[in-house]
Amino acid sequence: MASALDALRDMTVVVADTGDVDAIRELKPVDCTTNPSIILKALQSPAFADMVSSEIEKGSKAGKTPLAIADALTVGVGTELAALVPGRVSTEVDANLSFNTAASVEKARALIAAYEANGVGKDRILIKLASTWEGIRAAEILEAEGIQCNLTLLFAQCQAVACADAGAFLISPFVGRITDWYSKAEGGKTFAAEEDPGVLSVRKIYDYYKSNGIKTVVMGASFRNTGQIKALAGCDRLTIAPQLLNELAADSAELPRVLSEDKASGVAKVEMDEARFRWELNADAMATEKLAEGIRNFDADHQKLLKMIAERM
Repeated sequence: MASALDALRDMTVVVADTGDVDAIRELKPVDCTTNPSIILKALQSPAFADMVSSEIEKGSKAGKTPLAIADALTVGVGTELAALVPGRVSTEVDANLSFNTAASVEKARALIAAYEANGVGKDRILIKLASTWEGIRAAEILEAEGIQCNLTLLFAQCQAVACADAGAFLISPFVGRITDWYSKAEGGKTFAAEEDPGVLSVRKIYDYYKSNGIKTVVMGASFRNTGQIKALAGCDRLTIAPQLLNELAADSAELPRVLSEDKASGVAKVEMDEARFRWELNADAMATEKLAEGIRNFDADHQKLLKMIAERM
């Protein structure tokens, strides 16, 4: 009997939200997506122990900084993951560059060059950037150079509109984090899938994109339960943690398609400029808080990685 995961794969590209090599081998996703938290966890696992020791030793002898070694390790993990999936590996630009367009572009180019030196072409990599105004502008430059991007930490419609205008290849709206914020704001309320704020946010973005012929891929991310995933069945892509993938694989219930291009409502295209973007983001307390929190947390894990390397040099 087909599982809910099998049914989901018939209508949505499934991406693994993990850097766990064993999980990726078992679950066989098309793509995998990483962030600093995932990279830090991966590098602390036995699977990458030899790589970590080797890169730190080589970097120390060559007089490299902890940051340069961290970049080598990040690309090393990404290279290993690229050998396990047929599609793309997302690799994130440092969170502390989220408000610096030029530095983000420079780091992205360096990451792509490092991948190419490892035999992984840029067609196998998505550069992840925070969906700040500056991050979106960096994506616009990179996309024009043929370096495709994944705009992450996306919580508001204005971010989605600006990413589409910039020609971003893919966006990652964070379903669970949106829901977390509204649940806390409403005294711990639990939302059914059809009223879940995170689910509704992605549906609104998907409808806007399909109504206006926008090619940017919508990839729902940061799920808290399989109900949220099922409520977005048919979305272009969904990046899902191994635990939830396993739950879907064990679920034999029928999974109907919820989202499809032919159901687009015909919502009008929005003209977005910097002033409107900043105002609408500022007016959305949830999006403002979760974007800032996400950048801080990713940077905190990046700093932990740098400290780990420095202590071992």
